[in-house]
Amino acid sequence: MRAIGKVSFQLKALSIFPSNFKCQIRGHRVSPPQNFTGYESIKQQYSPQIPEYFNFAEDVLDVWAEKEKKGEKGSNPAFWWVNDRKQEVRWSFEELGFHSRRLANVLSGACGLNQQDRVFLVLPRVPEWWLVNVACLRTGTVLLPGTSQMTARDILHRLQTSGARCVITDESLAPLLDAVASQCSSLQHKILVSPTKREGWKNFGDLVRNASSDHECVKTRSDDPMTIFFTSGTTGSPKMTQHSHSSYGIGLTVNGRYWLDLTERDVLWNTSDTGWAKSAWSSVYAPWIQGACVFIHHMPRFDSHTVLETLSSYPISTFCTAPTAYRMLVQEDMSRYFIVCVLLKVIKGYTENAGTFKGMKIKAGAFGKASPEYDVQVVDEAGNVLPRGVEGNLGIRVKPHKPFSLFTEYTGDPDRTAECYVGDFYLTGDRGVMDEDDYLWFVGRADDVILSAGYRIGPFEVENALIEHQAVAESAVVSSPDPIRGEVVKAFVVLTAEYKSQDQDQLKKELQTYVKRVTAPYKYPRKVEFVEQLPKTVSGKIRRVELRNKEWGRS
Repeated sequence: MRAIGKVSFQLKALSIFPSNFKCQIRGHRVSPPQNFTGYESIKQQYSPQIPEYFNFAEDVLDVWAEKEKKGEKGSNPAFWWVNDRKQEVRWSFEELGFHSRRLANVLSGACGLNQQDRVFLVLPRVPEWWLVNVACLRTGTVLLPGTSQMTARDILHRLQTSGARCVITDESLAPLLDAVASQCSSLQHKILVSPTKREGWKNFGDLVRNASSDHECVKTRSDDPMTIFFTSGTTGSPKMTQHSHSSYGIGLTVNGRYWLDLTERDVLWNTSDTGWAKSAWSSVYAPWIQGACVFIHHMPRFDSHTVLETLSSYPISTFCTAPTAYRMLVQEDMSRYFIVCVLLKVIKGYTENAGTFKGMKIKAGAFGKASPEYDVQVVDEAGNVLPRGVEGNLGIRVKPHKPFSLFTEYTGDPDRTAECYVGDFYLTGDRGVMDEDDYLWFVGRADDVILSAGYRIGPFEVENALIEHQAVAESAVVSSPDPIRGEVVKAFVVLTAEYKSQDQDQLKKELQTYVKRVTAPYKYPRKVEFVEQLPKTVSGKIRRVELRNKEWGRS
């Protein structure tokens, strides 16, 4: 996906706390890299071969299953799911194959889906989400994940834009789907993940139980579409970002083998929401490329106590979460938890394009060096490489050869796709600096997209919701600093004449509640400021940059 300035952190075996925290530590030692000797060795080792045909289910998952059968793999499960009630699901790669083949027969049989038909998937962290991922690979259908926080409007846009033929969700989202289904002419199949039945829906459990486990994986070309994520931008509705079978299935080898430094002995827990690309990166492809165990806690919302209890209770070797989560964790009383620590270092990463790999020198404030699959440079508006120490646009070289691991396109939007490229470079949409040692330093996003607690929020979506309220004449939405979330949504609102005399505190709450109701709740403005007018250009465009600089104390 297009880089968005998100910094993810992974901990090689749980050393996430400052030395002054009072936690009980067992087995303390520094762990060297398992799969390489240093950053330069990664660059020498990494030389992927992209075959004409590739399918992650057949060429990776089924290979691990065969190794299990032959006794060539350790005892770690492929998948390990738990919840607060101490219920567990463990699948070996062979069992993952068995269940996913049955579901593949449902998709291609009972639902009659063909290769490259689109499947809209909206589920929380439940085992069925992983089965659908693998079943779509086996059938060659294109997966469109979505977050459970979507509103009916969000769902309608995604279904109409994508032309999805099948939707899979649970009983919490089913009413919203039913409310908009009549407006989605391509939607033919609705599958419900629930122990109960619902009129007009096929039941997931019934379908899978009655399906055969014999299924032949379809042949997919490496560059065939595999998944589409909807990504927010500064203008318009969320756009479809398409990835191929090789871009994730082979490209994320760098993440699994080198950045996360996983082996089949590892147990990886990534806390990302299932609606975001990070969940695909670190809860599916990166760990399974390495034969590692994907650990999942159902955890409907991030909860520090649950996380620490889980880290204390299960043999998790690698923990991956967002900076916001660490800010919450370090506020807990660590003396209550017994956590195994084997590496006193936090590993940082900037999306999939750059990061701090194990063994590298840590430079405080820098997010590391370019991933070995990319030539990352700082360029000007014309795509010219800038001198070291000069701020510019972060770009990835795409000429003479475009890296296969980059996203394919904004589906159905060639103009938007073309805007990403300048000269020989693909622009990530972020600003940064490269120092004399090739370390990259993030400055800020070139666009106005807000990244709050791991959620990517386009200002247009919030402004569009606000303008529907009769009190709002116009609004501008920008990021505002927050000690916990990093940044939050702030709305500058110009009121209509009849509302200017009303109680402003009450009106703020009313607008916040309204936005929560008409769009995904995480998008609502946590800060609201009423103003007489908004700064604009001569042509009438709102100068969000001026408002944002005010919020961040920049001149």
